[in-house]
Amino acid sequence: MEKVSKVFWISIVIASIFVGWGVVAPAHLGAVMDRTKAFFLSSFGWFYQLSATFFLIFAIFLIFSKYGKIKLGADDDKPEFKRSTWFAMLFSAGMGIGLLFFGVSEPVSHFANPPIGEGGTGEAAKVALRYTYLHWGFHAWAIYAVIALVLAYYKFRKKEPGLMSVTLTPLLGRRATGVIGTIIDVVAVFATIFGVAASLGLGAAQINSGLSYIAGIPNNFTVQLIIISIVTVLFILSASTGIQKGIKYLSNANMALAVILLIVFLVLAPTRFVLDLFTTTLGSYIQNLPSMGLRLAPFNEESASWIQGWTIFYWAWWIAWAPFVGTFIARVSKGRTVREFMVAVLVIPTLVCAFWFAVFGGTGIYFEFFKGLNVSGQSLETVIFFVYQQLPLTGLLIVVTLMLITTFFITSADSATFVLGMQTAHGSLNPPNIVKIVWGFFLSASAVVLMLSGGLNAMQTAIIVSAFPLTFVLIAMSFSILKDFNLELKTGKSR
Repeated sequence: MEKVSKVFWISIVIASIFVGWGVVAPAHLGAVMDRTKAFFLSSFGWFYQLSATFFLIFAIFLIFSKYGKIKLGADDDKPEFKRSTWFAMLFSAGMGIGLLFFGVSEPVSHFANPPIGEGGTGEAAKVALRYTYLHWGFHAWAIYAVIALVLAYYKFRKKEPGLMSVTLTPLLGRRATGVIGTIIDVVAVFATIFGVAASLGLGAAQINSGLSYIAGIPNNFTVQLIIISIVTVLFILSASTGIQKGIKYLSNANMALAVILLIVFLVLAPTRFVLDLFTTTLGSYIQNLPSMGLRLAPFNEESASWIQGWTIFYWAWWIAWAPFVGTFIARVSKGRTVREFMVAVLVIPTLVCAFWFAVFGGTGIYFEFFKGLNVSGQSLETVIFFVYQQLPLTGLLIVVTLMLITTFFITSADSATFVLGMQTAHGSLNPPNIVKIVWGFFLSASAVVLMLSGGLNAMQTAIIVSAFPLTFVLIAMSFSILKDFNLELKTGKSR
């Protein structure tokens, strides 16, 4: 273990305390997290809204800026992965399980209970998809893109360790490698743990729901614990094989399965209605993007509560995921230019996510609006299977979905163990397997503790709290890279 840093040992101690607290007194941990969540949502919603908007503006600025031709690597470096594999890895690390968990559930939930206007109407359907695009679109991928760009630039262009703290050297100087740098890296580790643990909890709940639908297996915590245990073994095995084997092959398999599921579902669904709805709502999303991205409703308590529970939670989730997804995207993006990188990471995933939600969520809305079915009355984890029951080839759709959730589960978790290994092994591109195995255990243990302490509510709290200090770090990283970009262009011209 000589290759690990003090960040590893500090993080392990704190993670052990958290897991132990959740095992010994889950109810007490749940109560503390409830109070903490309420405080952060009511007090700092404006901060998360402004921060997410900042990252989007900054990402757009970089695309059109004079820095666009700077390469993430040496001037003669070529991309390590072909574009199709690169895109597959973006999705596998970025949002995999969430697309399946929320694909139907979020749009139909907003349709029944929209942030503005009356629920259950045609207008509510358009608002529902517009806000779903907001939560999974440009803001989310801008956060990922900016952080990944900074990490890739310092790793491959400046030949620095792949650590969050190192990227702040232009602003902090030597302090970036001292106590302040250690604190920054520990904060990044915990944001990663809680952000990924929440996804693992969602994945286990949905796998259990699917198995309950097709095989009558009980839907309870014990079964979900067994599922997490099995998948933990699988993703640790995958992580141990390295990024060029396990993660790469599983990411490509994910993309193939996801495309198959999307096409089959689109053919079986009310296709013309879904495509009309997508076209309409995509335009209104882009048109209303600024006002939706800064909406807080200070005069309406009910609307404010909706925004806190959905929009603010998502901004915190994407920020919490930024060290993990950013490090992973940076790792697979060597040789891309700033402009190519920002356009690809910001625009393409946003369009794919929007189309995904239009197909799945639009179909759910169709069955409730035109057929009178109680789609929005189903639980978040079971609603997708309820919609499958209204279509032909129900069994096939469920089996493919369960396979996809499982592979997304594995790729998200093994990507996270790889990233946590990097963050706690001095930024090594090939962290020791023992470190990845240890973090694999703590990821799964944290997911179990969050499920014991209050399920989705506890997961939301962990994400919102861990994202708060990290947001300041991410904003500082943006100014840090601007300083180095300007210096590089200045020295290049002088030469």
